Amino acid sequence: MKIINSVLLGLALAVVGGSFAAAQQTPSTMPKILQIDREFIKPGKAGALHDASESRFVAAMTKAKWPTHYIALNSLSGRSRALYISAYASFAAWQKDMDATDKDAALSAELDRLSVSDGELLDGTDQFVLYYDGDLSYHPIPDLADVRYMEITTFHIHPGHRKDFSDLVKMVIAGQQKAGTHANWAMYEMEYGGGNEFVLFSADKSLGEIDESFTEGKKFDAAMGKEGITKLTGLVSSTIASSDSELFAINPRQSYAPPQWVKENPGFWEPKPAAKPATAKKHMP
Repeated sequence: MKIINSVLLGLALAVVGGSFAAAQQTPSTMPKILQIDREFIKPGKAGALHDASESRFVAAMTKAKWPTHYIALNSLSGRSRALYISAYASFAAWQKDMDATDKDAALSAELDRLSVSDGELLDGTDQFVLYYDGDLSYHPIPDLADVRYMEITTFHIHPGHRKDFSDLVKMVIAGQQKAGTHANWAMYEMEYGGGNEFVLFSADKSLGEIDESFTEGKKFDAAMGKEGITKLTGLVSSTIASSDSELFAINPRQSYAPPQWVKENPGFWEPKPAAKPATAKKHMP
């Protein structure tokens, strides 16, 4: 669950957390590497149309019994977009997966064919590669079987202020520990696709957990005290150039989820196909 204390909320510094799909199986620890494909959806092309397109990719991966899994996130705020997140234990493991895909002629051809048709629904795409920072994470959750929503906050820090950012986050961690809140987050640093950026992920089982985070924020303020809040506010001002927090929903129809998650919660990860529209009855003239 996410905790946002009142001071950090006012400064757009959302404390968030979470975890992602595994390269080979559901991880017991956080994956080191996240590879993210982002798709911007054309107006009117999201929803069922995009679900149908993306489900064909899932079917292709399932048919191939591919060991690398991924989850899909659909935006609930900001520009209409979808994130497809794969996780790896190392860069070498990522290369191994790409090499294996290239060698599978049938799968590669099918993915290329599906990409052409899916492209008709998109305004554009881009990619990112993130690296896990365990020292700046707090109680991250490696199993998303019961998670429904993700909050993602990107922090752009001033050049040369990496240590200040580390000190800032560690202050927040100490405050959460003292307050005894339910905060949890996973911190990743942007390795490729951006610069001077950190990305924090939060996993929520329901939107009600966000309501709870506002309440628990008061505990954090009390634990930090006036002096601590003042110091924290100063660090935020001098360290963070800008930040952006967005809300996403996990879309099981577009996700190629690890088998263990499907086994734990088949009702979510194996949704029933959308009902076909009823056929109108013909009447005699």
